[in-house]
Amino acid sequence: MNTSALRRTLQTAAVTGGAAALLLTAAGGASAHVGVTPDKTAANSYALLTFGIPHGCDTSGTTKVAITLPQELNDAQPTVNPNWTVEKVTEQLPEPKKLADGTSITKRTSQIVYTAKSPLAHELRDALVLSVKLPDAAGTTLYFPTLQSCETGQTDWSEIARDGQDPHSLEAPAPSVTITPAASTDGHGESAATSHTTESPATEQASATDSGADARSWAGLAAGVGGLVLGGAAFLRSGARRNAARSSDR
Repeated sequence: MNTSALRRTLQTAAVTGGAAALLLTAAGGASAHVGVTPDKTAANSYALLTFGIPHGCDTSGTTKVAITLPQELNDAQPTVNPNWTVEKVTEQLPEPKKLADGTSITKRTSQIVYTAKSPLAHELRDALVLSVKLPDAAGTTLYFPTLQSCETGQTDWSEIARDGQDPHSLEAPAPSVTITPAASTDGHGESAATSHTTESPATEQASATDSGADARSWAGLAAGVGGLVLGGAAFLRSGARRNAARSSDR
């Protein structure tokens, strides 16, 4: 076997392996935030919002997750999770709020608080689901500041990027959902979902959901591994051609 060719192949494999390791690290980092993934985002629709609970505070297990509802929402129906107890926190409105159907309310649900029956270990994940009625406000971004309490310490996921600020620079971004236009009467309305660190369309700041970031990271990793396979195959083919040429010379 040609020594220089083998060296080149090993160098290529090392570079590809290093790139794969970096991609895996990025994928792990992307899943470190509390994020929210909606099953739909159309204005005036009912949506299921899944909040992904990542590792705890450093190495401390998560004991409580308090999700604050934006002012645009009046209520949320929490989904039962066998690992947690759940309660609604209500607040008195400063003045009655008139609803679209003509009725008025004087109180609203301000928070949904999940308390772990036993601490969620920092190396494990869980998902908490809320059912909400999205307001008729296409283009509006709803933020859900979330306080994650642990056996030791807590993380307040409540940062919102200012105009012109890169949302990826935030250390503890608030989970968010951007409302899209309502579905048209023929059922072909927009339904693209955004979450986690999505900012207002006016500033054109991109979403950084757990699922989207993970998908991009794994796609890049697959491409890197694919390149390594193709490089190895090319090396084997070139070796076969050299062996054939030596045989013919004999």
